[in-house]
Amino acid sequence: MSTRVDGDGGPDLFQGMTAEELREVERVTSTRAFPRGAIIYTPGETGEALFLLREGAVQIYRMSPEGRKLVIAHLLPYSFFGELSCIGQGMYDTFAEVTEDSTIVTMNCEVLNRLLVSKPEIARRILEAFGRRVLQAERQLEDTVFKGIPARVAALLLRESRGDSVDGLTHQDIAERLGVYRETATNALNELKAADLISIGRKHISILDRERLARIAGE
Repeated sequence: MSTRVDGDGGPDLFQGMTAEELREVERVTSTRAFPRGAIIYTPGETGEALFLLREGAVQIYRMSPEGRKLVIAHLLPYSFFGELSCIGQGMYDTFAEVTEDSTIVTMNCEVLNRLLVSKPEIARRILEAFGRRVLQAERQLEDTVFKGIPARVAALLLRESRGDSVDGLTHQDIAERLGVYRETATNALNELKAADLISIGRKHISILDRERLARIAGE
């Protein structure tokens, strides 16, 4: 088992555990391959497990009454998700969908609870990751209330960029991250392109003027 399970730059969930302890974790978990498009859970399902993403990618999202998707988190190796179901919530309140062929480790809540008692640092790491996700959700809400669509697109591009490149995002992906229609996201991207702030290719966006783009994003 990989010992990294937090894909957002936080500490390893199992950091500091001995080889024997890691073998025990391996023994009481199950590993399964999921194809792209598989749904891990849906709102209202009874939560029974913590999921550890070993390979691939997973989206956590909600659906509006109109059927519009709002992506809450885009998880990469080695993130974990579903933790709220194991610490008292009881049911999932979002969708979890595999967006690339993935390998996912499942840990039963009972096993997790035993680990939390014997290894309090694991509980701390879970709470830290949850806190980061709450802050991200608050930032999304603030952007929705106070920023126009071009500013929100600009902020998203800056967050997702590696250097001056944003790879792997389609117009539909951007729309779902922002909770808007695809056409709305496309119009905003075209505005930024017309202002010579970005160039757009297939699943690739280049940032041409990072400073100006940051000003538009309000950063």
